[in-house]
Amino acid sequence: MNDQELLRYSRQIMLPQVDIEGQQKLIDSTALIIGMGGLGSPSALYLAAAGVGHLIIADFDQVELSNLQRQIIHHTDDIGKDKVDSAKEKLLAINPNIQVDVVKQLSDDNLGSLINQADVILDGTDNFKSRFAINKASVENKKPLVSAAVIRFEGQLCVFKGYESDQPCYQCLYSEEGSGRENCVENGVLAPVAGLLGSLQALQAIKVILSLGEQLNGELMLIDALDLSFRKVKIGKDSKCPICHSA
Repeated sequence: MNDQELLRYSRQIMLPQVDIEGQQKLIDSTALIIGMGGLGSPSALYLAAAGVGHLIIADFDQVELSNLQRQIIHHTDDIGKDKVDSAKEKLLAINPNIQVDVVKQLSDDNLGSLINQADVILDGTDNFKSRFAINKASVENKKPLVSAAVIRFEGQLCVFKGYESDQPCYQCLYSEEGSGRENCVENGVLAPVAGLLGSLQALQAIKVILSLGEQLNGELMLIDALDLSFRKVKIGKDSKCPICHSA
């Protein structure tokens, strides 16, 4: 790190749990953030500001007026732009020292290779089909997955390491047959709730990279913003899970 980087990250380096060694580890790390919406927006902004050196951001959508209420990485002038292009511009404006790569199309052909490049995966998608595919590729490539979801006044967060023999994966929690179909497009979401979950998602990703504190491994955090309650539920590994049962 040069003098400017030491100054930029000085408040983190002051923390004994991070120090210069931890900050260098963040700089040398890669995070894959899938979804540049209500969750991916704050997650990406905080990871960039914190100095995660390589961000891969993936989204196929374009910025719409209705996004701006909660997707804080996008501005009014960005309407019509690809979300990843809009996001990259803001991330580099916050921290020009990092590398930001954009992915505008995810498929079975490139998902595994993208996940394999990363040290941690952040799933900010809003549909179960994508979540199941990301989980499967994360298990296959042995990469930690920080999964978040938000709807109405509610959110949930968990870290999945289903490739470990004693840890569940996302599909241990939700089966493909029994998964719901609700999303914020149909049910709405209060803007700061998305910001809260996205910020916590970035926090957990940094903790995973640095092996800090409680990482929510196999624990589902449930948040109700109306009464501001937080509770955690332990998730067991499903011995019949089609994705991670053999791990």
